[in-house]
Amino acid sequence: MTFLAVAEVLFGVALVGLFVAIIAYYYSRKRKKPGEEVKYKMLDDDD
Repeated sequence: MTFLAVAEVLFGVALVGLFVAIIAYYYSRKRKKPGEEVKYKMLDDDD
């Protein structure tokens, strides 16, 4: 394999890893709780 082919494969692997990391962060449990609190707070009556 040439250097260019290896660089393309490594770049592709890095992009896939970044995508997986973003998805894992988005669906993490730490992010879910604050979002859920805001959602239910909007639904509460102000009375």
